Amino acid sequence: MNFLSQLLPNRATAPRRRKIRGVEIKSAADIATMRQAARIVATVLREISELVKPGMSTLDLDAYAEERIRGLGATPSFKGYHGFPSSICACVNNQVVHGIPRQRQIIRRGDLLKVDTGAYFEGFHGDSCITIAVGEVSAQAQRLMEAAEAALYAGIGQVGPDKTLLDIAGAIEDCVTSYGFSIVEDFTGHGVGRNLHEPPSVFNFRTRQLPNLKLQPGMTLAIEPILNAGSKHTRTLSDRWTVVTVDKSLSAQFEHTVLVTETGYEILSDRTLTPLPQPMPTGS
Repeated sequence: MNFLSQLLPNRATAPRRRKIRGVEIKSAADIATMRQAARIVATVLREISELVKPGMSTLDLDAYAEERIRGLGATPSFKGYHGFPSSICACVNNQVVHGIPRQRQIIRRGDLLKVDTGAYFEGFHGDSCITIAVGEVSAQAQRLMEAAEAALYAGIGQVGPDKTLLDIAGAIEDCVTSYGFSIVEDFTGHGVGRNLHEPPSVFNFRTRQLPNLKLQPGMTLAIEPILNAGSKHTRTLSDRWTVVTVDKSLSAQFEHTVLVTETGYEILSDRTLTPLPQPMPTGS
């Protein structure tokens, strides 16, 4: 047996994966597993939103997230992904995406904190992001955060059979425009499932760059509008990961893993669902 054949699945035993224009349609069993992966992510983000306080470092949050994800039987999707060193992306104020948690990055009252994380559970990923107002924030920060969340749900509201990617993109764009903020165009949402990032790209603005895919039940999407208070343009810092706004304006983001169903959608990473239990305390 040559090396290549060892890497390829056995065609006689490997399950066939149904795809539409390169986008995998998940089976009922796949969806059940993804639902658990996304619930782990939702639980961790909900807990982080409740425990974060001024004086903590973003590295403190990363350590909590990794321990909690592993304690729930999953592994952090982000850690080691293309060399990324952490279990969460932690972005403060004008940091847009891919912020590396650091001990010296102390969270302060009035900060706008974005926490993005993923969990890999039994062969499937869940992915979600929240923006947290640390204490009392400026009026602009509060409005930007509200706009980002409203844009996410505007996009999700367009998910369903026979809807299209441009329906999602257009709803997000119209929502953001109504608030007077800009959409970061350098980064988009994506398919999610067996891979953390898989087809299709889920744009947050109208575009002719990719085919306008019609959605089908069983597709799973990570929808994630990213908004800036000022210019839409960004740049990457010397760590080759952390992306910031070019004009130092604030940035906000929300993301959910969403399933296309027969009648509409299901938010797999819904943080309002009952969180998974905390681990039992160890004996003294």
